[in-house]
Amino acid sequence: MAAPPSLKQNYKCLTKMEVFYTGGPVAMSPDGTFVACACLDHVKVVDLSSGAVRCTMEGDSEPITALSITPDGACLFAASRSRVVKLWHISTSTCIRSWKAHEGPVANMAIDSSGGLLATAGADRAVFVWDVERGYCTHAFRGHTGVVTTVVFNIDKKCMLLISGSDDATIRVWDLVKKKCLAVLEKHFSTVTSLVISTANNCLLSAGRDKVVNVWNMQDFSLQTTVPVYEAIEAICIFPDDSELLQVCYKKLKKSKDNGGIPLCFLTAGERGTIRIWLAEGGKCVYEHLSSDAMVLSDKEEEKRGFTGAVLLPSANKLMCITGDQRLLFYTVEKSDMGDVSLGISKRLIGNNEEVIDLRFLPGEDNLLAVATNLEQIRIYDIHTAACRQELFGHQDIVLCLDSCLYSSTMVFLASGGKDHMVRVWDIKSGSCIAIAEGHMGAVGALAFSRRTKKFLVSGSSDHTIKVWSLAPLEERTSGQKGPAHLSSLSTVAAHDKDINSIAVAPNDSLLCTGSQDRTARIWKLPELVPGVILRGHKRGIWSVQFSPVDQCVLTASGDKTIRVWSLVDGSCLKTFEGHTASVLKASFLSRGTQIISAGADGLLKLWTIKANECVNTFDRHEDKIWALDVRTGDEMLASGGSDSVVNIWTDCTQDDEEEALRKEEEETLKDQDLSNAIANTDYATAVMLSFELGRPFKLLNVFTELFRKEKMDWQSQVQSILKNLDKGHLRLLLGYIREWNTKPKFCHVAQRVLSELFRVFPSTELIKVSGLRELLEGILPYTERHFSRMDRLLRSTFLLDYTLSSMSVLNPQEEVKPSPRVPPSKNEDPLNGNHETELQPRKKKAKHTKTQTYEDWCLIKRRIEDSDGEDLKLLHTKSHSHTGGLLWENQNDIDDIPKFDQKSNFFHTLNHRGALG
Repeated sequence: MAAPPSLKQNYKCLTKMEVFYTGGPVAMSPDGTFVACACLDHVKVVDLSSGAVRCTMEGDSEPITALSITPDGACLFAASRSRVVKLWHISTSTCIRSWKAHEGPVANMAIDSSGGLLATAGADRAVFVWDVERGYCTHAFRGHTGVVTTVVFNIDKKCMLLISGSDDATIRVWDLVKKKCLAVLEKHFSTVTSLVISTANNCLLSAGRDKVVNVWNMQDFSLQTTVPVYEAIEAICIFPDDSELLQVCYKKLKKSKDNGGIPLCFLTAGERGTIRIWLAEGGKCVYEHLSSDAMVLSDKEEEKRGFTGAVLLPSANKLMCITGDQRLLFYTVEKSDMGDVSLGISKRLIGNNEEVIDLRFLPGEDNLLAVATNLEQIRIYDIHTAACRQELFGHQDIVLCLDSCLYSSTMVFLASGGKDHMVRVWDIKSGSCIAIAEGHMGAVGALAFSRRTKKFLVSGSSDHTIKVWSLAPLEERTSGQKGPAHLSSLSTVAAHDKDINSIAVAPNDSLLCTGSQDRTARIWKLPELVPGVILRGHKRGIWSVQFSPVDQCVLTASGDKTIRVWSLVDGSCLKTFEGHTASVLKASFLSRGTQIISAGADGLLKLWTIKANECVNTFDRHEDKIWALDVRTGDEMLASGGSDSVVNIWTDCTQDDEEEALRKEEEETLKDQDLSNAIANTDYATAVMLSFELGRPFKLLNVFTELFRKEKMDWQSQVQSILKNLDKGHLRLLLGYIREWNTKPKFCHVAQRVLSELFRVFPSTELIKVSGLRELLEGILPYTERHFSRMDRLLRSTFLLDYTLSSMSVLNPQEEVKPSPRVPPSKNEDPLNGNHETELQPRKKKAKHTKTQTYEDWCLIKRRIEDSDGEDLKLLHTKSHSHTGGLLWENQNDIDDIPKFDQKSNFFHTLNHRGALG
């Protein structure tokens, strides 16, 4: 009997493919290890080796217009449409300095080779030069009649020049020493987009949207030659002589070298999406890369495709091109088996996936993931490096659905359906389309390969029909055959009244389940598509269906925010799961059919246990609808993607969490023992630190309580020495604990004593540095005021005792009076009116006055206590014992003569009057 599957408890995000570039400026680091990209109003620094975002510089809500990195790679200049330039420290992501640079947005920036000067070109037609270290403007150049689009420094031993280009089709050369314009170059007829200086040939190259490249002599600024390039140029690069990229045109360059001189060779990238290498001499194109991913095949695509920039990496062995659809393409030299040399794409970094519609793990490929976005192409990602391995082109409209299968040990197939009404089958190894299925009259929104035989493919469409396609042509296909095969339909049926959203094939290929917007799911027998049971019960459209891998049941997810498990025998609903706050868009079985993972329009992933019918865990790493969810074979890895353009790769960490919890429990047990030992050994400093580490506020309270009880030791100095060793984090924890202790009268005296010592040890200048101090003090002050008010009321109540004892001449007796027998007052005596009789006569008149006044005072006290409902009695009784202490009376019997309050009868009576009051 097979062992029961271990249930999943938690998944952690392993890789996040997020948006890091939305168009605009891009800056390459001097060492070529990272690149800074504009992402709306933020700047994101991306590591080129892993494709991960290193850090993010928060913006000011305005789009970024210009970027530049210092020569040492430590700092970054960023300018936005708000006209503010900010200097950022890259490693700490902190803004060092910011200032308003221009009256209009900054269009371009450049830093000189020393890193001391920054040139900014603005839409206000001005060029400013700034001292980076001191932060002030050193030069202000005006003269252009249009937006200044590009600037470049030319500083050497002979001259200090700044060259700027504008959309007024002119180039101006500025002398930084004389602070004036040396020359105006006017041979362009459109916006100047790129400027580059060749120090080896002592010339300036300028490119523009007038489809020409001009070569200028830097001695007299005369035009040497004009090279027609037949496309609007966005970037131009000059190769060093030792660059490996020049191997693609080695033969043609060799002929030029044989003729004498060092040939000037440059690269252009522009609106057509092609890379060309030119010889300035004669204006010859020596290499053209025609198989670019960004190549524009028609004028209709020009707005989305093509290159917007190109940068030669510092090693000069790799080229980075920036496309109009926010991709970074890295080109290197590739050699074929025939010995041919050409440029090939070594890496693709996708800056913006837009909306992720569907995704699939590729079986047999451990680290590949196919992703369909609201574009025509399908992207294959490496989940470890977040780099795009390849892109599959062929669909004429947005791709809506994907499915994959391991066709053989060496062949992995991917099926895709789109809004172009077509189904395509791709060979992942070659990256080519090997089959096409045509016949649907609407968008294909659902696909599923057969699970066991791999002999057919099922598709569902918005035309309300499902089709079964035979994959026999793929078996007959030879390796040398060119072009895709055409699949034939085995059966077609009108399945639903509305769009079909999802299709699933049973593990044994005998049944098919379809889910539709008509709020029903239907079971069909394959391959004839004979109708079976109809699953009714959802109140909204069904977005996802899947068969259980072990049981005779099917899973459905609906727009009514519920997930249901249905019986295939009678179509009854077995389980209903509720918890999502919006439509459930995807659901899949886990742990051999004992758990469910679901994704909703609320941006949440939820993990469910079927037997307990409860949600085990919820994962929140998306900010919008999650349209796509897939589980890799083995259930140890998930992939999710949605409208927030983010693809998250999740890995099962249940076992790791259990091991970590066990390790922490063992460590906590050991520390608990250490804490008990420290308290037993009166090592209070160690006990306090262990209480903080374990997060045990009650243990810490006991430590301080035990410390304050030690009368023989100097507890105050010891408490202060313990508090001095606390850092800011421990101080915050301690104040939080004091806030909790202070709320309870039982512990408030310890809290107040610790707080008092805390204020003695730390000055206010140190305490204000504790994070969240205001909130902590707001919780401590009200209860502290309440405690002090209670003490104040207690203190005022003691005045009654002082008055009583003073009136009794106990505190300051006027004379010694020997005890004498005394009888209780008669019923007719009224001490308040002064009419009373006594059988005992005092020896002196003074004593008589004292005796009479004292007795009257007791009667007054009696009435006062009766008016106060006896609240002050306990204080009086306690205070009387504390003041007397048995010292002011001759013996214990004298104490018994004090009038006492009988709580049962609520009046004063005198016991054994023997002259104690006389």
